[in-house]
Amino acid sequence: MENENTPERGSGIISRTSGLGGKDYFGYALGDFAGCMAFATVTTLLQRFYTDVWGLSPLFILFMFMFARIWDAINDPIMGRIVDIKRPSKNGRYRVWMKYVSIPLALATVLMFLPWPGLANQLGSIGMMVYAAVTYVIFGMVYTMHQIPYGSLASVVTTDVKERNKLSVFRSIGAALGNIPVLAITFIWTKKVVDESTGKEVAKVQYLPVIIGIAAIAVLVGVLLFIAYRTNKERVVSTKKAEKAPKGETFRIVKSLLKNRSFLAVSLTGLLLLAGQMFTQSFYTYLFSYKFGKDWMNMVSMACTYLPMLFLMPFMGKLINRFGKKAVCAFGGFLACGANLALFAMRGVDARALAFIFLAFCLIAGTGLSILTLEIWAVATDAIDDVEVKTGMRNDGSSYSVFMFFRKLGQVVAAVAVNGALLGINYLNSDGSINSVAITDNVGMFYDLATIIPAVLFGLMGVVMLLVYGLSKKKTEELQVEKEKVLSAQYANNEIAIGEEAQA
Repeated sequence: MENENTPERGSGIISRTSGLGGKDYFGYALGDFAGCMAFATVTTLLQRFYTDVWGLSPLFILFMFMFARIWDAINDPIMGRIVDIKRPSKNGRYRVWMKYVSIPLALATVLMFLPWPGLANQLGSIGMMVYAAVTYVIFGMVYTMHQIPYGSLASVVTTDVKERNKLSVFRSIGAALGNIPVLAITFIWTKKVVDESTGKEVAKVQYLPVIIGIAAIAVLVGVLLFIAYRTNKERVVSTKKAEKAPKGETFRIVKSLLKNRSFLAVSLTGLLLLAGQMFTQSFYTYLFSYKFGKDWMNMVSMACTYLPMLFLMPFMGKLINRFGKKAVCAFGGFLACGANLALFAMRGVDARALAFIFLAFCLIAGTGLSILTLEIWAVATDAIDDVEVKTGMRNDGSSYSVFMFFRKLGQVVAAVAVNGALLGINYLNSDGSINSVAITDNVGMFYDLATIIPAVLFGLMGVVMLLVYGLSKKKTEELQVEKEKVLSAQYANNEIAIGEEAQA
């Protein structure tokens, strides 16, 4: 029987684990601002760096990316379980990882680009392939050590669904801003040179601006991650003693996640969203150089993709309250799909006029993608809550690791699309030099693929959110009520500490 001092346990748990201020939102956004600076370096620069500077075959790049994702299938759930079963320190369970990875992530980012031209002559092509594969896998592992605890952090920063929506918005803004330093590099990283074998001009990547810019980004990544660690606060901490996981526990957790309709839908949405974003970021660098001859379009197109976030941010709360996340996110996917289909239909327009039309429709597509980008993390957290309520199992790290693995599968889709296209047009000669003749003959294919592939990916994204995702506006509200009951029971049984207790 409870004594007179215990009635408040389990009462208003959500309200006691909420009340975020500006510092909380800023601190949480910093985590993805720093992480996405490193990630955008890879998604925007690495593909073309491999082909144009190191002369690596698109076929090798494709298989290397696929191998890395196979390793992620093993590595991500392991990291999720480590986060879940490791006993929280006085600095929390999740935020402390930002401090742990601040320096390793900065170093891993630089290592992928480090060998100077000329070193390839000493290592040979096989040595360069091995170096590229090892450094890329190392980066992926360190990035996982940041992203899984960081993503799981949202579930313990607050349990209030509206505050989680704002966290998702601020995280997305932070991620968008993290792309800006990389865009500055793309603005100056190529110069026009004459191919001696054909007499044609080609856009050649300059190594020095790349490595200087990446070194500066790496330092900033390390500093900002440490600041993010200091400015975040965990309000819900498990008090259970860490125990060795029973045999097969990880498999049972993954199975329960994939059986949940909403979790599966948001995971597929994350896959398609990242695949489309990564494809355009990588493939546009080729398109703008060879179709339009305007490298400055890289920066403008990225601005068109992410600028709508700033305009949508004040209205997202009202849109979600009125229509619900499911409907709003589905609309965003269909809008981005429609913009790319329209661009594909205009492929016969003169290139000089088409360049500006292309950027205008990038802005429309960016508006749709911004909706998904702003809400994807909140939708994922809702789905993880849904799994917890239905199964009674709290495994935030493992749940988030599975979600992140689906996003990494999106990288495979993007890699297959980009490198498959380059192989199809014979982008590199057998000696690793750029095949300018093949590029000129197939420049129209660059445009077709740059529009139709994103249209398909974003259209599927809208379909998944509309038809598969199960948490409508009404069901999300009901989930919040059930979540309160679960938290109350956990708190009454001393399974979690909340508020100031969690920091003790």
